[in-house]
Amino acid sequence: MNNSLFQKEVVPFFLMFALLIVATVIVDFLLHQFQLVWIGRYLGIPGTIFILLSFFYTLRKRKMIQVGKPKFWVNLHGLLTWVGTLMILVHAGIHFNAILPWLAIIAMLINVISGLTGKFLLNRAQSYLFSKKDDLLQKGMSSKSIEKEIFWDAVTFDVMKKWRTVHFPITLVFSVLSLIHIISIFLFWEWK
Repeated sequence: MNNSLFQKEVVPFFLMFALLIVATVIVDFLLHQFQLVWIGRYLGIPGTIFILLSFFYTLRKRKMIQVGKPKFWVNLHGLLTWVGTLMILVHAGIHFNAILPWLAIIAMLINVISGLTGKFLLNRAQSYLFSKKDDLLQKGMSSKSIEKEIFWDAVTFDVMKKWRTVHFPITLVFSVLSLIHIISIFLFWEWK
């Protein structure tokens, strides 16, 4: 599997997700080191705003807004979601004092994984697969030999294509859980 689709496309995807987790640990560690833990408590607000702003991509994709090119909006969507997720993960920290926020965090992480799958992998994987197939055709390989050669890459690509079946429902679950969390914060906040 030298230079396979898995190595070329899936491994960098996992590295991007790992970077999110490592960045969260570093930011949380620094806040604790400098006795600024209270900042983490409020990072949920700008994190949520960043994630809400990322939905402008959906508006552009559905042509509800006409400004800008779709590529700009998809890149902005990815950036705002990544930064918003980082802020919310730091906000959540490692505190296990309520189940609802943790359910929202789990839904958010699954959503991020499925979003990264769509953004970083699917289009590039399809291009890679077609390119590899064309290269093998140009080398004079038979269709049957090409199928054998790209079998695992094709299987990997087929699994990756299923990302939308997870992304949209999880986005809805994350949104509902987050909204319930936000409402409960307002209801039980100690407004002194």
